[in-house]
Amino acid sequence: MPSDFLPVKPKQRQSLHTRDGVRLDADVYCPEGEGPWPVLLMRQPYGRAIASTVVYAHPTWYAAQGYLVVIQDVRGRGTSEGVFDLFAHEREDGYDSVQWAAQLPHSNGQVGMYGFSYQGMTQLYAAQTKPAALKALAPAMVGYDLYQDWAYENGALRLQAGLGWAIQLAAETARLNGDKTAFNALRTARNLPLSGPVTACPDVLKQHAPDSFWHDWLAHPKDNDYWQSLKPNLTGVDLPMLHVGGWFDPYLTGDIRLFKEMAASQYPQHFWIGPWSHIPWSRNVGDVDFGPGAMNPIDQLQIRWFDHWLKGNDAALAHQPPIHLFEMGSNQWRLFQTWPEGLKSRIYRLGSSGLAAMRQDNGALVPPIAKESAASSVVTDVLVHDPWRPVPSLGGHTSFPSGSFERSALDGRSDVLTYTTDLLETDLAIAGEATVTLHMQSDASSYDVCAVLSVVHPDHRVFNLTQGYKRFYGGHAQTIAVPLQPTCFRLIAGQALRLSLSGACFPAYTVNPGTQTVPLDQVSTMDQHIITLTLHQGANTVLTLPLSP
Repeated sequence: MPSDFLPVKPKQRQSLHTRDGVRLDADVYCPEGEGPWPVLLMRQPYGRAIASTVVYAHPTWYAAQGYLVVIQDVRGRGTSEGVFDLFAHEREDGYDSVQWAAQLPHSNGQVGMYGFSYQGMTQLYAAQTKPAALKALAPAMVGYDLYQDWAYENGALRLQAGLGWAIQLAAETARLNGDKTAFNALRTARNLPLSGPVTACPDVLKQHAPDSFWHDWLAHPKDNDYWQSLKPNLTGVDLPMLHVGGWFDPYLTGDIRLFKEMAASQYPQHFWIGPWSHIPWSRNVGDVDFGPGAMNPIDQLQIRWFDHWLKGNDAALAHQPPIHLFEMGSNQWRLFQTWPEGLKSRIYRLGSSGLAAMRQDNGALVPPIAKESAASSVVTDVLVHDPWRPVPSLGGHTSFPSGSFERSALDGRSDVLTYTTDLLETDLAIAGEATVTLHMQSDASSYDVCAVLSVVHPDHRVFNLTQGYKRFYGGHAQTIAVPLQPTCFRLIAGQALRLSLSGACFPAYTVNPGTQTVPLDQVSTMDQHIITLTLHQGANTVLTLPLSP
């Protein structure tokens, strides 16, 4: 054991009573020694014994660094009293918990919060109420705007991630209620019951979890007051925050949104994005080993962060470049002073002889020419989406498992358009948000477009790097734009870049039924239509890449 590690006492259960009299239980890990100690608080809904150890070191490790670590069950979860209602009580309960933790025996009154996903959101809700004892945060992988960053992506429902989570929480509710029938039915459905008449509304959830948040999410397919009431309001909140994200995490846009919103803070905002999925944060993500540099540095980093803000140590940390982005391909961390956007870009035109759906060597990404010829402007690629056999999801940021996978077989489907550059003569470094602009026509009144960027190796293996998905309405020819998940990667000379387009990515997202019915996600599978998409080549059909500075 390192000499600066402290022995840790056996954990103790401590409880608080909220302002409305509900008991919330926590495990408290206290170092041996005189103290007092600053507090690290995590509030989570999965049973406090887990303590987010799927991505973080155990609380005893943090306590051994000289912290009073408090892992609390939120209302209605674990052994805490009350009724669990997704995010509904986290503002008031968060305030009460921070102020209570600051007054625990051996506490010095200074509180920091850490945690990812739901546990990251509980930090933001607590910060909204501005408890005096709260001094620093470390929110990781947060869907800051619940509509745009968590439940839906550009108008399309994130089915696999959202429904899977709803079933998990519903099963835990059944377990806490001692309902074996409901628990076993929901546990059996954990791999998603996608065979019902309406894919997004499985009978098992309607029967055994009629109060699940999922029903509300389906009932609100458009951004409205319901969603805005759930978003943490950080107006006037000014705290140092250590932001953590992953290139293959579904909530990365929420991390970026939060980071940009807090940019005006008087306190430093540091941002680390690794090549990670939601779980775990390791060097192996999908089929790719991103090397030793991708191994999880966040535990040590968080200790440095909280040592600085809660103990007054490690002053050099505040003067480091605030943004650390892992560059996939070179497999190194790159440092930035500002978020990479509005910089130089590279544009590729999508071209083919009309057989981009049939041959992977037909579609090309080529630099734009000054004047499109008449011949090239009338060439089209036709893609037929069949809901009976939708293009399956593979990796990316919304599938399970997520990450980077070899997808050459998927690109060989005739309902996937592929466009590939020549082998690169020099490296190509990208950082930021790529966008695909398409001049598209549909024979249906609604349709989806999935766009995937991949690296093609000289041996023809293909691995996805980033992707985007968007829902559109109107069958007439129109110019549309699909934003891709922000990314940072480097292609090496001798490799190639590929863009793949499809009309589905199932079950990561629900299949678009091709109708005007709203909400689309509650249309019966029997009523889904075959959709024919026609992609017109020309100056309005391009891929725009943000070049890394």
